[in-house]
Amino acid sequence: MIYVRRDRCRCGGEEGHPAPWVNAMPSAASYDAVVVGSGPNGLAAAITLARAGWSVLVVEGAETIGGGLRSAALTLPGFLHDLCAAFYPLGVASPLWRRLPLAAHGLRWIHPPAAVAHPFDDGTAVVVTREVAATAAQLGRDAGTYRRLMGSFARAWEPIVHDVLGPLRLPRYPHWMVRFGLAALWPATTLARMAFREERARGVFAGMAAHAIMPLTWPATAAFGFVLGLLAHAVGWPLVAGGSQRFADALVSYLRGQGGELVTGHTVHSPADLPAARAVLFDVTPRQLLALAGERLPAEYRRRLARYRYGPGVCKVDLALDGPIPWRAAACAQAGAVHVGGTLAEIAEAEAAVWRGEHPQRPFLILGQPSLFDPARAPAGKHTVWVYCHVPNGSTVDMTDRIIAQIERFAPGFRSRILAVHTRTAAAMATYNPNYIGGDINGGVQDLRQLFTRPVAARNPYATPVRGFYLCSSSTPPGGGVHGMCGYWAARTVLASTVQERSHPPA
Repeated sequence: MIYVRRDRCRCGGEEGHPAPWVNAMPSAASYDAVVVGSGPNGLAAAITLARAGWSVLVVEGAETIGGGLRSAALTLPGFLHDLCAAFYPLGVASPLWRRLPLAAHGLRWIHPPAAVAHPFDDGTAVVVTREVAATAAQLGRDAGTYRRLMGSFARAWEPIVHDVLGPLRLPRYPHWMVRFGLAALWPATTLARMAFREERARGVFAGMAAHAIMPLTWPATAAFGFVLGLLAHAVGWPLVAGGSQRFADALVSYLRGQGGELVTGHTVHSPADLPAARAVLFDVTPRQLLALAGERLPAEYRRRLARYRYGPGVCKVDLALDGPIPWRAAACAQAGAVHVGGTLAEIAEAEAAVWRGEHPQRPFLILGQPSLFDPARAPAGKHTVWVYCHVPNGSTVDMTDRIIAQIERFAPGFRSRILAVHTRTAAAMATYNPNYIGGDINGGVQDLRQLFTRPVAARNPYATPVRGFYLCSSSTPPGGGVHGMCGYWAARTVLASTVQERSHPPA
């Protein structure tokens, strides 16, 4: 077995992905808007402004665009790994991405037969498919409850997603948001035990809810379980053909078609490093905004940004295998993603331990097996595995052995199929992407205190007190996920501010 430990990697062009986005920094140009950061939200903001006729420049510090939308050879030649995001229920459901002709720019979704599988120690698994009834049929005495609860939300997925993926405002679909809120505001553990009688349904719901990266006893963690569950039935959890970098490439291709420009390999240390612009949108978290523009921000706003709370990090492991994962439950091979953690009690304890500053012996794993459905990810007969667990923020602990042991628990013989391993601790994730403070991939805690008040409690969370400076990252509503809506709403704020200025010019 080959162990690869690299905190930094080359990506993009070396994998056969040409890098058409690389430009030299304009020497004496001005723009309507400059966007700092080319993650999905930065690109969403740039696209929204470009579609409105604005001249836009995106400035990226890394050599490749995409933020979490990157792919690279991390282990062995011919094995392509997604560096962060790998499955896209919110991507395919996003009200913004759905309006864009991204297929014409090279984006192709691959839908595995099942969105997610959840194995148990008895050698069985529940597979969540697009069919609510087929999924419910695996849940014994809880089949009827699951059909009624998840089925009703899945049928109303568009109104729910529309109102969930935005800032705090009056809902367009109040009927559905009231129904959704009555269920979603519960702690995931409480909801699961109230609604379901058997461990299979409880475990499946806990696996969905654990994407919250919060203790499952906290209020509103049930919302994550419902959103990811209803999307599994409504739109699936697709992966991107050829790797996640293709998603970023498609966004860039579309942006360029709208007249947008991009620069990579240009680290921004202060606003003085940027061309003149009417608006500067920062796809960064509060801590980075303080470092970039702190001297321009009022003291009270700086103090409020400094109180912003970051959540646990992730330790991510990528593996090259000489065959598929030998799941004891063969049904797991139908799913692109697998939740590895066992019962509700086990998953809840692992997530609570992380918030106590501990590293669980049996961590909850979110695992992807994209090469089962996308042959471009590995040589013939070989496979890739994408997996991570939650750890305390800033952790330097290597969880590889615990992660492998947890997979082996449900797939005996897994260890013998490993050809190479690449690990990034939470601290190394922050080195790879400065937006991942301490390895926090969600841009900050997404609990009730900070979901709609990110980065600070304000009528408009995207505007800063400095005229022309805006935040457009996942540290603004609606938070983490590859939906682009943080960038979209920030751009809408910019456009609305411009209209207001024209109506009421300064004296």
